[in-house]
Amino acid sequence: GKTATFAIGALQLIDTTVNEVQALVLAPTRELAQQIASVFKFLGEFLEVKVHVFIGGTAIKKDIQNLEDGIHVVVGTPGRVQDMLNKNFLKLSSLKVFVLDEADEMLSRGFLENMKKVISYIPPECRVCLFSATMPKDIVQITSNFMNNPAKILVKNEQLTLEGTSTLFKALFILY
Repeated sequence: GKTATFAIGALQLIDTTVNEVQALVLAPTRELAQQIASVFKFLGEFLEVKVHVFIGGTAIKKDIQNLEDGIHVVVGTPGRVQDMLNKNFLKLSSLKVFVLDEADEMLSRGFLENMKKVISYIPPECRVCLFSATMPKDIVQITSNFMNNPAKILVKNEQLTLEGTSTLFKALFILY
């Protein structure tokens, strides 16, 4: 439910006539990045949204070729995405939405330096969305460095049902 929620919101912002990256989703693992990309591909199929996964252990040449052909949504892990940004293959000038899944983990010590570098490429007008089951206070404090007046949607454990997910979706739909 959570992935579909942010995928639907992001897909609403994509202009398929512009063959540039408009949504960037980062996840801590290759497996999660692949799952997220599958949801985007499934939901975006009839919109003709082009989705590509940037993860380690895959051919960089294929990533570059897909970028040249035009991609609307990039889903990836911080290391590969940062590498593609550093080499100037991945350009984010048309980015409309940046999603951090498992944000608590993504902004923790293990990923923090990579995330700072990736975030430095995000245009100021881009929407930044963080999703996490937990959000420790130190992580919330880090987000103040790159988010301005964020809306916070907190869901209690007892609301983690289909009805709770529906409420979350409605709240996010309003934000988009």
